Order: sequence, then structure tokens, then C-alpha cells
Amino acid sequence: MSSTLRILHCLHAPIGGLFRHVHDLAIGQTQLGAEVGVICDSRIEGDPAAFARLSDYTALGLIRIPMSRRFGLGDLKTAAKVRRLAAQLGVDVLHGHGAKGGVHARLAARKLKRKDAKVKAIYTPHGGSLHSSPSRPSGRLQLTAERMLKSSTDGLVFESTFAAKRYIELIAQPRCPGRIVPNGLNRHEFYEPMLSDDAVDFVFIGELRRLKGVDILLEALAAHQSVFPGRALVVGRGPDERSVKRLARRLGLNSRVSFAGQLPARTAFCRGRCVVVPSRAESFPYIVLEAAGAQMPLIATNVGDIPEIVAGTDMPLIPPGDVEALATQLRTFLATPKPFLERAAILQRRVAERYTVENMTHEVVDFYISEVGAGVS
Repeated sequence: MSSTLRILHCLHAPIGGLFRHVHDLAIGQTQLGAEVGVICDSRIEGDPAAFARLSDYTALGLIRIPMSRRFGLGDLKTAAKVRRLAAQLGVDVLHGHGAKGGVHARLAARKLKRKDAKVKAIYTPHGGSLHSSPSRPSGRLQLTAERMLKSSTDGLVFESTFAAKRYIELIAQPRCPGRIVPNGLNRHEFYEPMLSDDAVDFVFIGELRRLKGVDILLEALAAHQSVFPGRALVVGRGPDERSVKRLARRLGLNSRVSFAGQLPARTAFCRGRCVVVPSRAESFPYIVLEAAGAQMPLIATNVGDIPEIVAGTDMPLIPPGDVEALATQLRTFLATPKPFLERAAILQRRVAERYTVENMTHEVVDFYISEVGAGVS
């Protein structure tokens, strides 16, 4: 870049695919010559190794402050902290990620602009509010906040076609520039894992909450356990962890399902023969990309941009929430795993060609400069 772009990324929880995206984007932007900072919640434990790696690349700092998960008046205080930090750092771009990060970044940028700051407010939903239900009070609140912040948004970056369409359906046709920039993997993430001696049949990796459908996986495992008694490993933590474990006990799966807590995806892949993504809703899930990069057999639901990721592989996606359809796929894998392995090899090649961190980073920075005018005096 001809001049140094100063970028501050704002997000709530430093976990999961959203944090993975910000981590990779921040490092990639630094490697392109930008000065980058990241601000996120201090009360959520994340991966220490990822924090250490990110700290090495964030010239503007890796800042942790308390952030509320729920929408409320506390968001105004958080936005004020973000605004003061952005002003001190003299940033050109305030990039909010997820529903809460988007609120804080855009409220902060709006105040800064009133003081003649040249900062640009960019927003990437990452699912977030786009999974909200207008029929629920919490969903209506989130969507109302999104509509109110439209005028404070200088640019929208969507990680999937699904997210872009969903934004238009639930919120409005954007008035600002927008671009679809898919998530990507690093070169070292394309490999073939070595299975451990105690590898089970199936592995779920993700946040333990209803949206991710781990309960559907448990129901499917229980549906045919007398005929095909497959074993599974559940990797992750989340707000529904206790209820998921209770469900496993109630279904009599104690001897066949184990819970490993939080593990790196690469470690988890070694402990299961097939990755299961039973989500009720997704946008552009990293776990599908990561499983593809590791040449892992995959069973997934037909949600978000998963069909786009697996296009050309003849992979049969299942309807979300369909226990019987998932049970059938689990049973098919146990009986004849070879087609799943063949599709995994094809999918790995496809993802390597289309979804890379290099492409993602260049596209986002180009969007900041060429379409939003960031860094222009």
C-alpha cells in the first residue's frame, strides 16, 4: 500500500469462526503493510496461542475490555470506549464484526465523524443478527438496531452470498458499497490428518448452542444405536453445554458419546473419522472449510453457503433439523465410508483453489480503499 492504513477490528467473543476470521484478516493486513489493532471482550476465555500470535502482529494493540453479550444501554458505554481508543490511535477504518462488534464500531465511528474524523465504518455480520427471528422480541430488537445503524455504515463486507441476501431480506437494501468476500484457509491447513488409535466414528466441532444442532446429532446417534452403534466425540463449549450433556445421558449415549471441551480443529480431526456439521443455520462456516482442508469425510446440513462450498463434489447435504436424514447419513458412512473419502479428496482440491486467506485479505483491503475511500484525505 502506498500509505499506511490504520485499521481497528471490533468484535465481541474472541472464540469460534468469527474470531478466526478476524485473527487471519488482521495478520494478513499487517503483512500487506497496514497497522492493525483488535478490540474484544475481556471476560471470555480464548485460545492463548491465538492471542499470542495476534499480539505479535497488532501494532495498534490487542485490547480486551468488558462487553455485554446482550443488547442494552451498556453498549453505549462500550461504544464510547471504542470511540476513545479509535481517536487515540487515529484509525482510518473501524471494522465491526458480528452483531455486537458492528454496533460498537458504527456507534463509535458516528461520534468520531461529528468531530470531523475521516474514519470509515465497515460491518461484517458473520451470521449474527442475520440468524435473528423477527417473531421473537430479542430478534426484533437486533433487527431494529441494524436498521438504525444503516446510515452509519460506510461499507458492508459479507463472507457469503447467503449473508448478503439475508441482509436484504431482514434489514434493507444497502445504501453503501458492499462486497462478498468468502473466508479462506492458510496454505499449511491443506493436509491429510493421521488418525489416533482411539479415533471414534464421528466428531462434532463447534459452539454448544441450539443453532449448531448438536442435539440433532445426539438424537440421530440414538435413533439406530441397536443396529449401527456409532461413537462420537463432541468438541466445544457453549451456553447449552449442560442441556446437551443431559440429553446424551437421557438418550443412553454415555458409553458412546464423549465431550472433550475446547480443542484445536486440527487436534479434533485426528480423533474422529468423519466430521458432522448438523447446524440449523450457518453463513459460511469455517469448520466446513477446515474439514475440507484436512481432507476429512463430511456430513453437513443444507444451510447458508455450505452448498456453494461443496458444489461439484456430489455431496448429499441433509435438511436442517431432520433427525432421520442425519441418522441415515451416519449409517451410510459406517457401512460404506469409501464414497465419503473420495468426496473429501475432491473437496480439498476445490477449496484450495477458491478459498484462501491471501485472497480474502487482498479483497477486503481493496474494498476499504477502492470502494469506501479509506485513507483518502
